[in-house]
Amino acid sequence: MKRYLTILLILAILIPAFSYSQRSSRWKRTRYELIAGTGTTNFLGELGGSDKAGANFFSDFEISTSRPLLHAAFRYKILEPLAGKVALSYGWVEGSDEKTNNIYRKNRNLKFYSPIIEFGGQLEYSLIKEKVGKRYNMRKTRGLQQLLRVNTYIFAGFAGFWFNPKGKDSTGTWQALQPLGTEGQGLVPTRPLYSRISVAIPLGIGFKYGITRKLSIGLEYGMRYTFTDYIDDVSTTYYDNNMLRTAKGDIAAYLADPSLGELSGQTVPNQQRGNPRDNDSYMFTIITVSYKLNTGRNGLPKF
Repeated sequence: MKRYLTILLILAILIPAFSYSQRSSRWKRTRYELIAGTGTTNFLGELGGSDKAGANFFSDFEISTSRPLLHAAFRYKILEPLAGKVALSYGWVEGSDEKTNNIYRKNRNLKFYSPIIEFGGQLEYSLIKEKVGKRYNMRKTRGLQQLLRVNTYIFAGFAGFWFNPKGKDSTGTWQALQPLGTEGQGLVPTRPLYSRISVAIPLGIGFKYGITRKLSIGLEYGMRYTFTDYIDDVSTTYYDNNMLRTAKGDIAAYLADPSLGELSGQTVPNQQRGNPRDNDSYMFTIITVSYKLNTGRNGLPKF
């Protein structure tokens, strides 16, 4: 009799533990996700922005220069609250001194646009875990309870990106700026041509709402802190425009200094053209659709 009681006691302990283990590992069955998205980019640099002198970061934000973005990614859940993601994004960024009433920027009259192709990875930590199984049925939830069922995560990562700033010449034609050396790059030893490939640190927050057990929609916002100040081709001081015209031609001279001429002495050699103390940044706001893949017995996704 004691033997049977012992067996029943062991089963009473093990069965709930096994059941909990099965529930707690349910996320492993669909730990892979395919993601597609679209959204907008925004740029923070020397051009355009606030009317206030010395403004930077979000105080220098100009929403009218938002541009389109395409995004594709693959996510893998390392632990239930922790995931890794690799992504490829393609978009445009833009800035223009026409967008500000700051007298110095307005007179400088520079503008640019650049494609951005970014490939990178990030780690995502869920502050509110993703719901699985029957808990995706949200029709019976209301208010705060429903908000607490929205997967909320923060992320940080590392990315490489390519950019190619272009400016509009006097005929209205867009010209690649890097080869022109608008600040004397390549013409003096202390100013080499900058690279159009750089790296960035993405930081941000995301939200994901499960429509079905496998299909979700999401919203992600991420800031990219870069290690270049030349996404907009503007960083340091003016180079002698006559010397630039001799070395690179009339187009280079115009794009280096298309100023309105309303402030005397602003664009003479060695006067401030940009701010080398602050690197450029850009941000992505992305609406996503994600689809979970079943995990095979070998641990790999089943397509």
